[in-house]
Amino acid sequence: MQQKNINKADDFVMKEKNAVAIISGGMDSITLLHYLVKKEKLNVSPITFLYGQKHSKEVSCAKEQALLLGCTNHLVLDLTSFKPLFAKSALISSDLPIPDIQEVMGDPQPATYVPNRNMIFLALAMAYAETCEANNVYYGAQKHDIYGYWDTTPQFLASLNQIYQLNRKSVISIQAPFVNYSKTDVLKLGLELGVDYGQTWSCYRGDDFSCGTCATCAERLKAFANLAITDPLKYAR
Repeated sequence: MQQKNINKADDFVMKEKNAVAIISGGMDSITLLHYLVKKEKLNVSPITFLYGQKHSKEVSCAKEQALLLGCTNHLVLDLTSFKPLFAKSALISSDLPIPDIQEVMGDPQPATYVPNRNMIFLALAMAYAETCEANNVYYGAQKHDIYGYWDTTPQFLASLNQIYQLNRKSVISIQAPFVNYSKTDVLKLGLELGVDYGQTWSCYRGDDFSCGTCATCAERLKAFANLAITDPLKYAR
């Protein structure tokens, strides 16, 4: 009996070191991946989603960063068949242009919102965590997303964790270490961790150069400006 208890304790410790992280290839999720591997010393199985977005430049960045950090279990999941579910989003629909930052300021749910995306992604990541025998799933929600997206808020995180406590065998939690961080806070941490932000992609438009005017470009540029450093990406404007 004592040996069985010791084995259970060892098994729990092992699962605590295993983690699943949702990575898109953007600033926040790539900083998160570096943080988990370098700071928390976790064995991370990243998961990235193709869901019909207008471009996949950030997915290439996610693959490169996972490889760089030795994350051999990187799962790139093709959800393009889900595209009709998300068709009202400007990130998906070819009929809807990507708005500039001025067009979304003050909008509680801007055109770039993807219906129920984070709930779906987290549900799939939780399933992957059970398969990977991980106790935690991480995603890169940060404070600036809160004015546009309800599914990046601390309230969303707490409520979803309550639901997953119903799991009778696999106790898995969703973690968002940057949920109270600004974009500048995330950037500062990433620079300390040695993240190459030239190998990340934030722009919603996905052209040869970052547009510099969509919401994610604007937030990114502001973070670099706040730290008085130059973004290594090239911008059209």
